[in-house]
Amino acid sequence: MRSIEKEVSYKTTNSYSTLNSLTRETKNVWFVCHGMGYLSRYFLKYFKGLNAEENYIIAPQAPSKFYIQPKMHVGANWLTRDETKSGMETIINYFDSVLESENIPNNVNLIVLGYSQGVSVALRYLSKKELQCHQLVIHSGGIPIELTNEDFKYLNDSTEVKLIYGTEDEYLDDNRIQLESERAQSLFGKRLKVIPFEGKHVVNVEIINTLV
Repeated sequence: MRSIEKEVSYKTTNSYSTLNSLTRETKNVWFVCHGMGYLSRYFLKYFKGLNAEENYIIAPQAPSKFYIQPKMHVGANWLTRDETKSGMETIINYFDSVLESENIPNNVNLIVLGYSQGVSVALRYLSKKELQCHQLVIHSGGIPIELTNEDFKYLNDSTEVKLIYGTEDEYLDDNRIQLESERAQSLFGKRLKVIPFEGKHVVNVEIINTLV
């Protein structure tokens, strides 16, 4: 007997979370992709220190949920190495729907932030859709190996890229830090600013609050 793996397409629904309100006073809209094990509504807590009138935060939700031991909290995951391409296509369609629903005005600064596993989906989405943004924030995550500087040549000269990582990050040894820094430099060149901090694999709220 021979097993066969087949594929179907189907329509699905997913949630996302927002913080503050999008008004005429809004100066910055953040599109923030959480790391593995998070839910979007809880990831928003890291952005509560920003000026509420000037900053509107959109947090998409990773589609694959799972229980986290030992307390059986619910977390979520963006992608795995299995069927990454088709999984990313689903995420691209989802991100498109979120941004279409939010209808972000052209006169605000769009800030795209990826944290940990969220870095890979944020960068892949930007490169695929050639989405312009005021700032791109790469926080404690790996850059997908297939991306090159050609994928980001479309960015405006004024776009800033920030690479943030903890010097004691348990997932980043010295070699990995050097590799990711060199990769970021090759992709973004002079627009890149590297911001290390003393700390582990955590969201650095203090640095986030200084980005605007």
